[in-house]
Amino acid sequence: MESMNQLEVVGRIRSDLENLTGTRVRLKANMGRSKVFEREATLEQTHPSLFVLRIDEKRGRTARVSYSYVDILTGTVELTHCETGECLFPWMN
Repeated sequence: MESMNQLEVVGRIRSDLENLTGTRVRLKANMGRSKVFEREATLEQTHPSLFVLRIDEKRGRTARVSYSYVDILTGTVELTHCETGECLFPWMN
């Protein structure tokens, strides 16, 4: 990753997520002030500057949250595969 600039990294994150649309993922988001949000979600959509996750809440309700690709780059948001527990972006480590 050292040879890639930030714009290329964000582009690769977006491309990887586009290929994973419809996949169940484990979301871990740092909400600040020692608050961490962890849920299982489905990657629903990707857009030029953000991606959308559908979170299944209790009692049959669903919520949608969106994050920017930069959130993954900065480590504010971490996504792992639900079934294997593997990071979706091993090339970033």
